[in-house]
Amino acid sequence: MQIEEKARLARYASIRMAVLASEKKEQALKAIAQALRNKERDIVSANQADLAQAEKDNLPEVLIKRLKFGKEKLEEAIAGIEKLIELPDPVGKTLSCTELDTDLELYKVSCPIGVLGVIFESRPDALVQISTLALKSGNVVLLKGGSEAAHSNRTLTDIVGEANEGVGLPSGWIQMLETRQDVRVLLELDDYIDLVIPRGSNAFVKYIMDNTRIPVLGHADGICHVYIDVQADMAKALRVAFDAKCQYPAVCNAMETMLVDKKIAPEFLPLIQGRLKEAGVELRGDKETRRIIECNAAREEDWRTEYNDLILAIRVVDGVDQAIEHINTYGSHHTDAIITEDEQKARKFLDLVDSADVFWNCSTRFSDGYRYGLGAEVGISTNKIHARGPVGLEGLVIYKWILIGDGHTVEEYSGRDAKKFRHLPKDKSYR
Repeated sequence: MQIEEKARLARYASIRMAVLASEKKEQALKAIAQALRNKERDIVSANQADLAQAEKDNLPEVLIKRLKFGKEKLEEAIAGIEKLIELPDPVGKTLSCTELDTDLELYKVSCPIGVLGVIFESRPDALVQISTLALKSGNVVLLKGGSEAAHSNRTLTDIVGEANEGVGLPSGWIQMLETRQDVRVLLELDDYIDLVIPRGSNAFVKYIMDNTRIPVLGHADGICHVYIDVQADMAKALRVAFDAKCQYPAVCNAMETMLVDKKIAPEFLPLIQGRLKEAGVELRGDKETRRIIECNAAREEDWRTEYNDLILAIRVVDGVDQAIEHINTYGSHHTDAIITEDEQKARKFLDLVDSADVFWNCSTRFSDGYRYGLGAEVGISTNKIHARGPVGLEGLVIYKWILIGDGHTVEEYSGRDAKKFRHLPKDKSYR
């Protein structure tokens, strides 16, 4: 099937998906979760084929880590679906009601975005998250995963699609794209596609934005910071910083740069150095850092680099203001944290750091749709649009204005003797 034909089918399916009953969505999600359990052997086998090819192609270790989708990752994906089932349906919610005049009521009601084109990296679990979030929010989705995960993605798409055959979801609500040429064609189909969500490198996301008229939601680099303030609790700072870097370094919410107040640096840096070196982390520090501990020299480009690996850039700063300035200059507006017992400094940091997620005394790794209770995520948005941070259900719906009258005309509200609008807020639901 040609890409334009797939997009046309998706557009037709989106009309039916938009009005799908909550009970039908729940039934479909339960069927998907059960199908994934039943097909565990097929899923693991397909993933092993992708991993074997990745090893043969000498892909970077960081990419291979993202590619792995074994029993543990499968159980996490199923747990995400079960959590998603428990969440309220985001579609059809009355966001506001205004009485313009007697028997003339204006409703702001949530509705699906429509047709999503999602282009994502090598993680097969992303396919499960994206497709089930799209289903719950009444959207249809065209998916393009990385070629390195081709076997896993085809298997998962077939399982999800087949699980819903007996549930009554419209044909074409989930479809796969296979090649880069498919993506190039997709970006031209603004008559059919409502939103493109790219997940990948900065250069890749910029390419998408520069080559389509379709709105784009996404993030490029995840250059995340942890700032250790002079008033930080030492044990707390060591624990949080280590988790932010080492718990899973291959993801976008892992710490890439650590900023340390100059007054605490002589005490803190030797302590964290030992723990990080035991974990195999390569340290790259500025001049002040290298006066305190032995490490490689950090270059200007290190402050702008997302390593997704066991590498950490360290800079000693003169207080919270310089830390904020560094983050707003070099960061990617993703996730940044401050470790301090000084509430006034913490509030300043939280208010002035221009990122989608800003934390106090906790790891950057919490920046995640599942951990936020959003039912996983289709990605993390660093844009300043309707959705920011982890994009879950609420980020996949928009709204429409519904006006219900009784023969009202604009003429009645025009001219010298015009009727006056009331504009009274009402606690009233559309349905």
